[in-house]
Amino acid sequence: MKEKGLLAERINHLCKEKEMTYDALSYKSAIPMTTLMHIVKEQATNPGILIIGKICDGFGISLKEFFDLPESESIEWFKE
Repeated sequence: MKEKGLLAERINHLCKEKEMTYDALSYKSAIPMTTLMHIVKEQATNPGILIIGKICDGFGISLKEFFDLPESESIEWFKE
């Protein structure tokens, strides 16, 4: 799976797990809804670690928790 797809899938999974809407996540993470939707729809070219960090803040989790998945090990970012 590509990194964009993994990010979108993880956000969707956490929204369901925490019973949170995109609107609530946008508000809690202080990220514009358009930015969040670009990530979820896999249209964002590079959301960056700061944006992902804000999303984690919105979920109330750490970056480590966000990326703590077996699929994450295959992402190029973690190989360096």
